[in-house]
Amino acid sequence: MALRFYNTLTQKVEDFSPLEDNLVRMYTCGPTTWNYVHIGNLRSFTSQDILRRWLQYRGYRMKHVMNITDVDDRIIQQAAAAGESIYDYTAKYTAAFFEDTAKVRLQKPEIVCKATDHISEMVDVIEKLEANGCTYLSEGSVYFRIAKFPDYGKLSHTHFEGQKAGARVDTDKYDKDDARDFVLWKARKDGEHFWDTPLGAGRPGWHIECSAMAMKYLGETLDIHCGGVDLIFPHHENEVAQSEASTGKLFSRFWIHTEHLMVEGQTMSKSLGNFYTLRDLLDRGYAPETVRYLLESVPYRKQLNFTFEGLRSAATAIERLRNYRLRLKTSRFSEGLNPAVEQRTAAALAQFEAALDDDLNTAEALGAIFEYVRETNTAMDGGDFLAGNLDAALGLLARFDSIFDVLEPTVAGAALTDEEIKAKIGERVQAKKSRNFNRADEIRKELLEQGVVLEDTKEGTRWKRK
Repeated sequence: MALRFYNTLTQKVEDFSPLEDNLVRMYTCGPTTWNYVHIGNLRSFTSQDILRRWLQYRGYRMKHVMNITDVDDRIIQQAAAAGESIYDYTAKYTAAFFEDTAKVRLQKPEIVCKATDHISEMVDVIEKLEANGCTYLSEGSVYFRIAKFPDYGKLSHTHFEGQKAGARVDTDKYDKDDARDFVLWKARKDGEHFWDTPLGAGRPGWHIECSAMAMKYLGETLDIHCGGVDLIFPHHENEVAQSEASTGKLFSRFWIHTEHLMVEGQTMSKSLGNFYTLRDLLDRGYAPETVRYLLESVPYRKQLNFTFEGLRSAATAIERLRNYRLRLKTSRFSEGLNPAVEQRTAAALAQFEAALDDDLNTAEALGAIFEYVRETNTAMDGGDFLAGNLDAALGLLARFDSIFDVLEPTVAGAALTDEEIKAKIGERVQAKKSRNFNRADEIRKELLEQGVVLEDTKEGTRWKRK
């Protein structure tokens, strides 16, 4: 099966291949660094991580660019309220973003770029738009004239014939879903950070930032542009307009958008008391990989209902997979190879890959793995799983975890190595042989305090990390 994604631009699931050999040029809208990342943001970033991991799995090289929005209306307001410069204010939240995304095991893009480092590139795009007759000046600010771009609305599939001629919006976001000429460059205001440029003293509007940075690093036409569905209008619609009006070329071939996250069936908001950051969930004792599992368990184009029951179920599912891997690694299987089990392993891998090839259907991919775990556990119980089947089974788990990345536990502090754990278990075995049961119990307790659980079986001692 060919690799296929739903393209917001065409509203179809389409076969994907990059423009240039096997290099995928992908841009994702990164965080606006005015606060800590919340779980709604993390849902989008996690789905983008699944996307890039699957592209790599299928043999593509990545040139993935993510921006950091470190200047916009909200940042300026919050920094002023805190009595800090925008640089100092955003620096701590930028660092926190990468701390949090590392905890949920998101791969870092090849290029991370800050808006404030690319002012000259933004000015260049605006000057091209001016030369093409797509802008006008009002009270020192430069605006994009939507009427000059007949295709406006093609990404959000909205018609704007009724827009009020000459109406414009100076804020970085629209208050409602109507088309207004949008600001590219804002004239300097008292108390705001500004840059001296050929456009005058001021700062960029939010939308021009992404166009300038995307085209600088990825060229005038991208393979993929990602973001949450909340960004389709106006942000991505405006990106399309200003980018294509400046170059005359298609801006992005594929637009891939992640659906909203709900919390207990409601929109997440501070006023409802259901607003959670990753840090909130970790403080409640949930492991980062549990949060990751829940966020990736529902296909990205379906709305995800985030619940604490769902988090507990995610933890149970991960534990089931870890116990299965532990059984594979510690059991003693009879010699030989069962062709039926080998065929079942190959079929499970094919089902897993087909699900992710089909617009990243993570739910079906997980279903293929758990059905395989159920069937092969039964085969082990009946003595039908043989030593020759082990490598393929472990290989399937490794391929699964190269995408979902939940099998290795997060251990706080300095974790014991596998070798250190095995040495402790060996010491405990000797203590029991010497009938020093107090010391054996002490070792079990020491390991438990460091996140290692022991299980004594007829075949010996198994261990796993909590």
